[in-house]
Amino acid sequence: MLSFLQEENNVWQKLKGCGQPVVLYGMGDGADKVLRAFERFGIQPAAVMASDAFVRGQQFHGFTVQKMSDLEQSLGAFTVALCFASRLPDVMAHIKEVARRHRLLVPPVAPFGDVLFDDAFVRAYGAEIQAAEQLMADEQSRRVYRGVLRFYHTGEIGLLDEITTDKDEAFRSLLRLGDNEVYVDLGAYNGDTIGEFLHYTGGSYRKIVALEPNAKNFAKLQTSCGSLPRTELWQLGAWNKNTTLLFNNKAGRNSAVADRGVETRVATVDSILCGTAATYVKADVEGADREALLGMEKTLRLFAPKLNLAAYHRFEDIFRLPLLIKKLNPDYQIYLRHHPYIPAWDTNLYCTK
Repeated sequence: MLSFLQEENNVWQKLKGCGQPVVLYGMGDGADKVLRAFERFGIQPAAVMASDAFVRGQQFHGFTVQKMSDLEQSLGAFTVALCFASRLPDVMAHIKEVARRHRLLVPPVAPFGDVLFDDAFVRAYGAEIQAAEQLMADEQSRRVYRGVLRFYHTGEIGLLDEITTDKDEAFRSLLRLGDNEVYVDLGAYNGDTIGEFLHYTGGSYRKIVALEPNAKNFAKLQTSCGSLPRTELWQLGAWNKNTTLLFNNKAGRNSAVADRGVETRVATVDSILCGTAATYVKADVEGADREALLGMEKTLRLFAPKLNLAAYHRFEDIFRLPLLIKKLNPDYQIYLRHHPYIPAWDTNLYCTK
């Protein structure tokens, strides 16, 4: 196994051997995945807690959801398994406060798929993990790369503080957007990332092409950005071919390809652009990141647009996406940054030529 992941037990071993009651913090999809993983590793949860404002006596997998203060009275000392994610400063501050009062670990379950980050995963992908690290273009990228992997392995949130930088640094130092960009926004949601783009370009650009598959999100995107000049809005998902797939149609950014759901058109970036030379592509496509890259192979090879890609939807993304990008265009310089978020979401690849 990789030497820098051999320094201590993995998070699953820590939770199983902590010698304290293990309390799930949070409900929803993340907690569902954690409970399935607990069954696999033989970890027995003692209780489920939520922030005080969310506790109303509800049930979750047979547990009555409780406040931390009540659990402190009934259990005394316990270990907390964090089961949700947030970038909100007040929520992250509260998570850190919980971590000051109790041992807090983050079980590594990915936003998409059921693959777990454990010793077997590291052994299976060790060669790719090492190969991708060699592609990182600066020391900060290598620090982030190793820090994220160590966080997945150990579950210790303090590791994130050591590698977190503001998104402004990435935009101003790495992407350096100009006033004549052709911007392709994959997973445009309600237009917030178009607003981000306009902020960093001073409102000037040559063209915007935005894709959003979810009908409700697309309606919001039309409302917020439909009047922008030189802008094309497409109700499509990004994929490696033009076809129709099922999407789960969840609210917010979480609409994604699924086994059941709403039939949704998807297309390749290459087919949408029809030879237009994109200069900047942002992709946050909820687990379809590899397929989206394969669907823009010609664009990457011929025009090498600057890239801003999510690298956290699946554990494999942090190494398989850099390897794929370098294969599609060896001229890319690949950077990795983690922005404020608990757990290691908003870990992004920034690629320039």
